[in-house]
Amino acid sequence: MTSLDYVHAASIADAVALLNVPTLRCRPIAGGTDLVVAMRQRGPWFDRLVDVAAIPELCEIEETPAEIRIGAAVTFARAAASPLLRAAAPLLVEACLSVGSPQIRNAGTLGGNVINAAPCADSLPPLVALDATAHLAGPEGERTLPVSQLAVSPHHATLRAGELLTHFTFARMPRGTRSTFIKLGRRNAQSISRLSVAAAGRIDGAGAVDFVRLAPGAALPHTDRMLQVEALLLGQTPSPDLFRAAGELAARLMIDITGRRWSTEYKEIAIQGLVEQALAAVFGADPS
Repeated sequence: MTSLDYVHAASIADAVALLNVPTLRCRPIAGGTDLVVAMRQRGPWFDRLVDVAAIPELCEIEETPAEIRIGAAVTFARAAASPLLRAAAPLLVEACLSVGSPQIRNAGTLGGNVINAAPCADSLPPLVALDATAHLAGPEGERTLPVSQLAVSPHHATLRAGELLTHFTFARMPRGTRSTFIKLGRRNAQSISRLSVAAAGRIDGAGAVDFVRLAPGAALPHTDRMLQVEALLLGQTPSPDLFRAAGELAARLMIDITGRRWSTEYKEIAIQGLVEQALAAVFGADPS
């Protein structure tokens, strides 16, 4: 049986120190819902687990005058129950509620979901649509980067050696913005996303789109906003025809980036329909 060192970190500085012992291969753990599964499949590839779940700063959800802050060890269940997030980021709340079972939502964390960087990660599209920033602490100090540049390919995050994801920040969307998260899986509950879409938008006094964000999940090599689709929508009056054009453009962009493969025939139709459905939900029009 493989022997592992297991330690609890009391603070971010303590965690960074424990993760950077030269003689040990170290890995942070909070909920462990992805890590424990990976250990069962491949065995441990590290010598030490550093438990960061009880670090106070990693478990907070708070708002400052400039932004909203979510600790990396905040669980899906706690995020979904947060009055602040329900008001400021309902698309993220919807995504958290769609994750697995109550047991998984009670243990799994937003930070772990992002760092695991699975293409189907439900928290990634809403965080990217929110233009969220990831904050990291390591032996060389602190740094930030957009969440879209953190999870850059399937199961690969751009962490440096010994770094710890500490929290996310994002600015409130403009007043009057509506949002949604739609997920497509093989079943109605406890389903892994085959495709998903996070969308947010607002209509101005003249009835035209003056703010829009659109981020698909499990459609591209890494989760990012579809800026060309957003540009198509800006300044336009919402309508089923506009939503259909946006969905068709999203499908073309997906294929341009990923190429055609065995799943494209299904995904091309599915992403178009999800985008149409999401835009109809955000802008309050019937997509049919």
